[in-house]
Amino acid sequence: MTALPPDPPDQPAPPSAGLSDRDRAVLAVERQSWTGPGAKERAIRERLGISPTRYYQLLNALLDDRRALEADPVTVNRLRRVREARRGRR
Repeated sequence: MTALPPDPPDQPAPPSAGLSDRDRAVLAVERQSWTGPGAKERAIRERLGISPTRYYQLLNALLDDRRALEADPVTVNRLRRVREARRGRR
């Protein structure tokens, strides 16, 4: 069995490099659609083991993280637009 050569040093890191497993899981939850009331909150507790309040704190920080944008630009940009619209109404 031969070992694969290391990646060349000038290769960019994969888009999700630097994001923790939890960060990737938070983005995965946001990619889903939710059918009924409480379904998302229940999934947050069951899948991530954190409260919905903590989840939204983490999510808000992720929206400002360049690595999250690189890893999932569609989701991050959509959520940024929603956040800006809410700020505009305040």
